[in-house]
Amino acid sequence: MSQVRGGTRWKRFAVVMVPSVAATAAIGVGLAQGALAASFAVSGQEFKVEAGYLHGYGFAQYGGVDMGYKDLKGDEKVARPVAISTFETATITDMCQSVVSDVPLLGKITLQLNAGQDGKKVKAKDLYLDVTDLKADAKFTNIDIGVAAKDTDQRAGGKGPIVKDKSILPNGFAQQADEAELTGVQQKAWATTAGTFELGGLQMSLHKGDGPKVECY
Repeated sequence: MSQVRGGTRWKRFAVVMVPSVAATAAIGVGLAQGALAASFAVSGQEFKVEAGYLHGYGFAQYGGVDMGYKDLKGDEKVARPVAISTFETATITDMCQSVVSDVPLLGKITLQLNAGQDGKKVKAKDLYLDVTDLKADAKFTNIDIGVAAKDTDQRAGGKGPIVKDKSILPNGFAQQADEAELTGVQQKAWATTAGTFELGGLQMSLHKGDGPKVECY
């Protein structure tokens, strides 16, 4: 099915849409052009994000590459394939972000951020998520599956934000939708960027150890 019109609901939607061949090719393109998904050198730590509900407009998704540090020590960098999920605007509730660090003498310490709880919301504009794994219940309105990545750009008449990453395959596989609703979101990512990011009721806490009891999930 190359194209779907109207509302589409995908139970436990998972980011597996980018074929490994395309991701490998994107790495080559990105390295050759020196322009990768995130506009900064990504840290050597992947982080988790959980959200009760995400409602976004102007959605697009395509494959890309993040160039980041191989680990927490040294200057060696590696390329990592990612699925870039983008929204022109997004509102999120019950959001949690966590990352685990191995601290000398103390062991593993988890940093956890929470926002958008108790009636407050997280609001983002021009949101780009460089994701490696995503699970959620999802509903898309007026979705196009199989559109060329470059044609999701709003300047080309697409439904998503500006395609600013030169690491993508311009004519590669992508999908776009006027509106997206995700519930029960669990994702792993290397980077997040946004034009504006407003976190209502932000709270930060540190926890000793790792795992589902101290991480988001």
